[in-house]
Amino acid sequence: MACAVSTEAAPPGFDLDGRWGLHAKVSIRPERFGALLYHFGTRRLSFLKSPTLLRVVEQLGTEPSARAACTAAGVAPQQLRAYAEALATLADSTMICPR
Repeated sequence: MACAVSTEAAPPGFDLDGRWGLHAKVSIRPERFGALLYHFGTRRLSFLKSPTLLRVVEQLGTEPSARAACTAAGVAPQQLRAYAEALATLADSTMICPR
């Protein structure tokens, strides 16, 4: 699905306009480089390699969509595809899930 202000589409299978949130069994540990996410159910560890991506993940629970969370975190339209790919990876590892 393409963004109205961007010519780039979101990665296949990831719905930027869907409601997403941090999985209930995931804990966030902020770091200077971004954050560590730990999933207590799967025992997986993920690295968020930027403070902006951390802000996006934190906004997922309060914004109406992943696209709105990106906007609220200050993601520029030309960067949206990269952030959507990062969110797709987090969804694939069940760090984030539909809400």
